[in-house]
Amino acid sequence: MSFSWTPHRFSGGALALDVANSVILRHDTARRIDRFEAEGQMERFSEAAQEFCAERALFGDIAPVGAQNRANFIELREATDRYFRQRVREGNDDRLLAELLETLARTLRGAVEKGLDTATAHSVLRLLAMPDPQRMKICGNCGWLFIDRSKNKSRAWCDMAVCGNRAKAIRHYRRKKKEETP
Repeated sequence: MSFSWTPHRFSGGALALDVANSVILRHDTARRIDRFEAEGQMERFSEAAQEFCAERALFGDIAPVGAQNRANFIELREATDRYFRQRVREGNDDRLLAELLETLARTLRGAVEKGLDTATAHSVLRLLAMPDPQRMKICGNCGWLFIDRSKNKSRAWCDMAVCGNRAKAIRHYRRKKKEETP
């Protein structure tokens, strides 16, 4: 299966969140898709990140994750998702933070300089030090993690052009259907 890495796929606002969002329908086991499981997609993600990632100016060229580091990179992705998703929903969880920090340390010890794994680890560290953690949210449509950079912190979707339009179309459809029902 081949995927295209479009700007929408990088709507998290941070490389670490874009990596975490590489799993589609994460909590729906029947329809869950891990984009990195498909052959060559991790490499294509690295290339696309250089063009679309919000932090691209910080990281420059991003090399793909080496074969020997892929399992640890996936562990970092999962630990990142667990920790930040928990933090958005219920606040900080010290056990999940410890797990994330341990995975970060392993990643940085084994990673190649300027690799996707290194860049992702540094992005996670930047997120942990984020001065306004309430700006991190979960998209009301697709469930992706994203940073709300709107002035009044009212953004509800990772990408208005995709998820926002879908949510509005669904509301419109339901409203029309309700009007038509006697």
